[in-house]
Amino acid sequence: MSRLLAIGDVHGCSRALDLLLADVCPRGDDKIVTLGDHIDRGPDTKGVLDRLLDLHRAGRLIPLRGNHEMMLLKARRSPKDQQYWLGYGGDQTLQSYSVGGRPATLDDIPERHWQFVEEFCSDIYEGDTHFFVHANVLPERPFANQPTHILHWQPFVDRGPHCSGKIMVCGHTEQHSGLPMNVGYAVCIDTWVYGQGWLTCLDVTSGQIWQTNQRGERRGGHADDYLAPEKRT
Repeated sequence: MSRLLAIGDVHGCSRALDLLLADVCPRGDDKIVTLGDHIDRGPDTKGVLDRLLDLHRAGRLIPLRGNHEMMLLKARRSPKDQQYWLGYGGDQTLQSYSVGGRPATLDDIPERHWQFVEEFCSDIYEGDTHFFVHANVLPERPFANQPTHILHWQPFVDRGPHCSGKIMVCGHTEQHSGLPMNVGYAVCIDTWVYGQGWLTCLDVTSGQIWQTNQRGERRGGHADDYLAPEKRT
């Protein structure tokens, strides 16, 4: 049976991503939705994008675009925007493209990585029972009528379920506890891997959760384990 899997904000943490993929072991017709912010802050954006491109070529990956991908695209067009991006983890991204210790520039980012961010990433993905977005949605608006700044930038707040009745899976709002936040109608799985937290994968059908970190540690759980007490029946 195929699985629909969601992975939270990777932020250049290739070691945690490699461990997570090894534990999840994508197979057959599995689909993996990465929730954006694949880049910046962590040490190996280049390695992360190479791994994700391999999954995309295999037909298994549905990547979303986060606010950090949006900042990178703007940085390519404007020196002012480039300086802004560098202050929010872009400097770590450029370091991952350095060869022989020399400082890297945007020109050192290969075209295949620009294509991944510009063409392969989407703003939202809708499944049968869940929908996936980097940051948030306006609950009263259909998916086709969502403002892009909400999709990429809006922190998660408890506004109630989306009018579609589907469960939202999002990232962006860092859970410094390292634990997913589950309010029933929405699950946030940005668990702060680039800090002292974890990288999270959620099987949206079974509720199984896998977590890994940059220190090489692994742990697991179930989405119901993190359901807010007031949401339990």
